[in-house]
Amino acid sequence: MLGENELKCLQWRSRRGMLELDVLLEPFTREALAGLSDTDQQTYVRLLECEDPDLFSWFMSGARPEDRALSRMIDMVLERGRYKGESL
Repeated sequence: MLGENELKCLQWRSRRGMLELDVLLEPFTREALAGLSDTDQQTYVRLLECEDPDLFSWFMSGARPEDRALSRMIDMVLERGRYKGESL
């Protein structure tokens, strides 16, 4: 499990500079990440290592990475955004 300091660092890394990504990633990191399994937390860390244009394409256009774990994480973030009523 990620510690408090690691979670805070990930909150900062979730700020991407693109409003469309920030609206999805920041609340997910703040509200859902701590409750995920270790495996899912590590997948989220890998997701944050991806380039912004790729993230934008995956989240906004429905494209998906070949990595199934990353694709599943994208679905989790999007579902959380819909549940919380986030609109872009």
